[in-house]
Amino acid sequence: MGGGDHGGAKGEISYAGRFASSAIAACFAEVCTIPLDTAKVRLQLQKTAVSRDSVVLPKYRGMLGTVATIAREEGLAALWKGVVPGLHRQCLFGGLRIGLYEPVKNLYVGENFVGDVPLSKKILAGLTTGALAISIANPTDLVKVRLQAEGKLPPGVPRRYSGALNAYSTIVKQEGVRALWTGIGPNVARNAIINAAELASYDQVKQTILKIPGFTDNVVTHLFSGLGAGFIAVCVGSPVDVVKSRMMGDPSYKSTVDCFVKTLKNDGPLAFYKGFIPNFGRLGSWNVIMFLTLEQVKKLFTKETPA
Repeated sequence: MGGGDHGGAKGEISYAGRFASSAIAACFAEVCTIPLDTAKVRLQLQKTAVSRDSVVLPKYRGMLGTVATIAREEGLAALWKGVVPGLHRQCLFGGLRIGLYEPVKNLYVGENFVGDVPLSKKILAGLTTGALAISIANPTDLVKVRLQAEGKLPPGVPRRYSGALNAYSTIVKQEGVRALWTGIGPNVARNAIINAAELASYDQVKQTILKIPGFTDNVVTHLFSGLGAGFIAVCVGSPVDVVKSRMMGDPSYKSTVDCFVKTLKNDGPLAFYKGFIPNFGRLGSWNVIMFLTLEQVKKLFTKETPA
């Protein structure tokens, strides 16, 4: 039985079942944690404002402070801005990257492989499914960031987009179809890297925990593995994430490298870990909720076969 595929010996799960259970788990985690994500996007897009006399205090301070400010100024519903494209994204992106992970991993190790899958193969499978999935789901990501980035508008100023579907059509009308794939380079890099960090570390941590006497394939194991996956994903993905948010929110950067260099020069190396705590709050809780849900939902789709 392979390290991560604990359904292998007990039952069979179809590709459709894998896709559906991954999409359900990803969407549920998204709805629970999107307020933290909205706060994270606002924090990352906030540049240090300097007036002639002194440094202006930033409007958003800290994760929970940002959540509170948005709720106070724009109402509670504003925290779920971008949830519709967020769910479009999770259905497509979550369903593909998580659903294809086991089949792709099995493809890399070969049909008759026995024993623990090497970590390098897990990382390779994560990179493959992450890159593939986001190439398809990039427009949903762009619309989500555009909707989230819009803060409180002065009275009389119309919103750029009335909603998710309106945003898709407006972007195509004003900027062309290719604009929906804006930021595809950094986005593929970011999602392939974070996907590999999340799925391979979940797989690896779970495999390690299961070797400790007394631990079985249960909720406690899934909880620890999910937290580990979230932490590693943030350490690896935070710099890529900051660059991606800045490029999607601000068209003045020429390229990924340009954005990276300017951020480093203007804001220092710590800028890449700007919002580390909110990012971990978001990705840590996202991973725990997603993996816990996934492990349970997968059972519903698994046909029991006599072992």
